[in-house]
Amino acid sequence: MAALAQFSVGDVEAPVLVATDEHHLRNVLRAKVGEEVVVTDDQGSWALCQVLEHGLNRVSPVLLDSKPAATTLYLAPLKGDRSEWVVAKATELGISRIVPLVCEHLVVKFKGETREKIVHRWRRIARESGAQSRRTYRVDVAEPVRVRDVPEDVAVADFDGEPDWRGARAVAIGPEGGWGPEEWSTSRRRLSLGPTVLRAETAGVVAASLLAFGAGEWGFSLGPGVNG
Repeated sequence: MAALAQFSVGDVEAPVLVATDEHHLRNVLRAKVGEEVVVTDDQGSWALCQVLEHGLNRVSPVLLDSKPAATTLYLAPLKGDRSEWVVAKATELGISRIVPLVCEHLVVKFKGETREKIVHRWRRIARESGAQSRRTYRVDVAEPVRVRDVPEDVAVADFDGEPDWRGARAVAIGPEGGWGPEEWSTSRRRLSLGPTVLRAETAGVVAASLLAFGAGEWGFSLGPGVNG
């Protein structure tokens, strides 16, 4: 946790930073010789390294973290940078996969080049947030899907949904305008995010928190039966 920063490398055994990360380490972070950084292959392997005048020197064994539970947040793009904020926070909280969701009441343009740019930004933000929060498995920002293509085992966040999140590993969060009246089948599981009306970006963070907590990623419990 005390390391200066974390970087992705191709080989944790003999780490070499790409040019952009080398520049960031030397010229943005102004790392001093002897300071420590973490390197990871984004597949669970990581090690501590000391900064040398040129390059890095690995100073710990290569360790392997357990793979996190599979949790997925389906997120409708939001106005401005609000969905990017959700992507960053969901990554920090431990979500393993984020899927851009194309739904009926989108209020942002999400086609063609604009769509590609949004997905690219989400991936960059997830990568940066993963490094900042010392995640050693890369968060998968998938290609966008339409509501009709969302698997049946994915729940939907709904104000009138049930409060019992047990067993939930994937949930869909709607746009500012909410879901269309017939957008989801009546058989789809619906989950509540609490007794108050939330902004779309707040709903995304609450859902990510509940998914990560329910999957046991935080390592603590509020009492018997809460995480069951």
